[in-house]
Amino acid sequence: MRDALFSYEPLVRLAAFAGVFAVMAVWEVLTPRRPQAIARNWRWPNNLGVVAVDVVLVRILSPVTAVGLALVAEAHGFGLFHVIGLPTWASIIVSVILLDLAIYLQHVLFHAVPALWRLHRMHHADLELDVTTGLRFHPVEILLSLAIKLAVVAAFGTPAVAVLIFEVLLNATSMFNHSNVRVPQEIDRVLRWFVVTPDMHRVHHSILRRETNSNFGFNLPWWDRLLGTYRAQPAAGHDAMTIGIEQFRDSRELGLDRMLLQPFRGDAGGYPLGMREADQ
Repeated sequence: MRDALFSYEPLVRLAAFAGVFAVMAVWEVLTPRRPQAIARNWRWPNNLGVVAVDVVLVRILSPVTAVGLALVAEAHGFGLFHVIGLPTWASIIVSVILLDLAIYLQHVLFHAVPALWRLHRMHHADLELDVTTGLRFHPVEILLSLAIKLAVVAAFGTPAVAVLIFEVLLNATSMFNHSNVRVPQEIDRVLRWFVVTPDMHRVHHSILRRETNSNFGFNLPWWDRLLGTYRAQPAAGHDAMTIGIEQFRDSRELGLDRMLLQPFRGDAGGYPLGMREADQ
């Protein structure tokens, strides 16, 4: 069972990615939430190029995946859940929730520390918001995020099945909540109690600093509500709000080479939590 899970992990993740991406891409065409001024034929190849770089670097530089480490933990019985003897079904549920909390806290951290914000701002510097934005993360940020997940898996001894479920969910919900799709307000109002919706997460991509530093959740919406970082709607409304950050406003900055070099260009700006001023 363990060997089969490890062998089929890439296939499961690829199939889930392709399926969700296709559904969201079609949904965006059928019922877009906002008109987009920058054509897909410029943004999409560059955003997906970042994904290709991420995948290659992780394969080269990371000796183990989170699922692989979870299998090692199960085989050798290390980690909190193995020590306390938590039933498998309970450890799966708790693991998915804890991993989601870890990603939320990681997201806040990348907004709080100027050096980490330099990496993360590449994600925010997209001038439009759609399904490809949910995949656009700097390779160094991806590697740091993997290190954090590995630490959580090692500390708790999370089951490999739970890690795979979480990885698939995180990837799927990131594409969903970044998508430029219209969800009826009545449905959104209910749905955002259970999952981060596109309207909820779009606030996080506002150019306004107080809105950028809110709605950090990717999957579960509870952490923002519990920890005081929830903002229901953008001040300017979803149609009029400006997407992106104050830096890198030229559409040429959407090129792959410029995106990869963004962390090393300019200063950190005023967005990091510890150094920002309130928007006027």
